[in-house]
Amino acid sequence: MLLIRGQNSQPGRSYLKFLIIVLIPILISCSDSQEQDDSTAPAAVMPESFTFFDLGINSRLNKKVRQELGNKLGRDAIEHRSIMDLEINYKGFLQNYFPGLNELNQQLNFPPGERVEHNTVKLMYRYALKKNVPFDYVEFVFSDYTKAPLLFRINFRDDDAGIINTLESKYGQPQDVDGKEENEKSLYWMKNGDFLIISQVPDQFGNPKHQIVIYFVKNLEQLIDTEKKERKEKSLKKTQAGETAF
Repeated sequence: MLLIRGQNSQPGRSYLKFLIIVLIPILISCSDSQEQDDSTAPAAVMPESFTFFDLGINSRLNKKVRQELGNKLGRDAIEHRSIMDLEINYKGFLQNYFPGLNELNQQLNFPPGERVEHNTVKLMYRYALKKNVPFDYVEFVFSDYTKAPLLFRINFRDDDAGIINTLESKYGQPQDVDGKEENEKSLYWMKNGDFLIISQVPDQFGNPKHQIVIYFVKNLEQLIDTEKKERKEKSLKKTQAGETAF
């Protein structure tokens, strides 16, 4: 009996080895394919527009990005769920010169006069000068739904670093916007629907200061749409809860 089993086991072992050799590559291939589908499937890529420290419309906030920003700009302060005011320079500036951005700002702050908070992550850097970069204050605002950038603000006083020249060499000649006062001036670029606006306005002592604001319009629109859907779903749930309460 033992001899017969021993004789029959040899073909069985060979057949088993054959199955292992054939099936393992197939299983690995299926596993790799599934992993790629779940974790590396590319998101919808939007046309690039403006970047700051290599962050643009297709960037996503994560631990690595925050660490790299900290290395370049110093310690940050973080704020979740904050209000969003797109206005710059003075009240009515966007309405006068950028009606599309003004419309977005109105949608983000409706109803008027109320504190409207948004599902965002705001990173603020107030000590960038200690890192030998020419900025007094830097602010990044990301959607907390998608981690996509919504708005960048960069403040600096004198343009000793040639920032305007750098922007012109990278994005071409800007368009001019003349402010209400003689010493107020703004330049702007528009690329693939996004805006980069640099303004020079006097501070409280009359000294010029500069601010750059980058508006990622498509990401702002996506945030507004997502929040509208979220409010609608919450309202529907309240209605359904009321209907089933009695």
